[in-house]
Amino acid sequence: MEHIKCLIIGSGPAGYTAAIYAGRANLAPVQYCGLQIGGQLTQTTIVENFPGYPDGVDANQMMMELRQQAERFGADIRDGVIMQADFSKKPYVLTLDDGTAVEADTVIIATGASAKYLGLADEQKYMGQGVSACATCDGFFYRKKVVAVVGGGDTACEEASYLAQLCSKVYMIVRKNYLRASDIMKKRVAENPKIEVLFEHNTLGLYGENGVEGAHVVKRKGEPDEERYDLPIDGFFLAIGHKPNTDVFKEWLDLDETGYIKTKGDSPCTNIPGVFAAGDCADPHYRQAIVAAGSGCKAALEAERYLQTL
Repeated sequence: MEHIKCLIIGSGPAGYTAAIYAGRANLAPVQYCGLQIGGQLTQTTIVENFPGYPDGVDANQMMMELRQQAERFGADIRDGVIMQADFSKKPYVLTLDDGTAVEADTVIIATGASAKYLGLADEQKYMGQGVSACATCDGFFYRKKVVAVVGGGDTACEEASYLAQLCSKVYMIVRKNYLRASDIMKKRVAENPKIEVLFEHNTLGLYGENGVEGAHVVKRKGEPDEERYDLPIDGFFLAIGHKPNTDVFKEWLDLDETGYIKTKGDSPCTNIPGVFAAGDCADPHYRQAIVAAGSGCKAALEAERYLQTL
């Protein structure tokens, strides 16, 4: 069985940054990229809020440059998905999708989180062309335009409030006849003249020639007074939650009720010594590339310190 000093799982900003730092520390890191090489960021187009790119940068280009930087410092970056983990004894054993097993002294989990979607075919059709799951990432592109936010919880209210600072109009498409958000968020939405909440609405699809131009919606679906109409919008933001990609580790690691990995204080340390978490799989709050990159740095530094104790 191959023995690895520092195994990194995932290839978003957190994973690649961990690989850069682990490589520079001569930890000979091995990184498995997972299903989505480059992480969630590759689903967007231009990244404008990552330091060092004053004119913005293509998301896929940025991730490729991070990968090249990690490889420059000796990271062994491989295709493959970790399907099983055994943290019961050291070294830890992890099994890949092809059945191969490897053992590792330290493990950095940077598997990210996946945005929840409605399941409409149009969501994939218009991905990066009007459909987004991150207002902070993409809201800037919709300045003075009309957008819709799907969801009725705190996240949706936060996204709508943020977008209202940039856009001329924000619709909230809410399935129920009330907002599930906290009172303070409900108040902010109600008092914002740019936000209009469409209660008891569902999205049936999207339309547009060269990007999103509107949404097909239905009010009070299935009721005698059901009403279907088209809602002209320029952007469609999903805010119905994220699912951390942590199922493989739930037998061993402490997770919160949603599945995010719990870490100790502001460190990347988990409840298992030598196993660290970085990026969106352990971050239900910020979900930003720059934050993920910083946590990848911390995970690699902690892995280096841990290895010195062995």
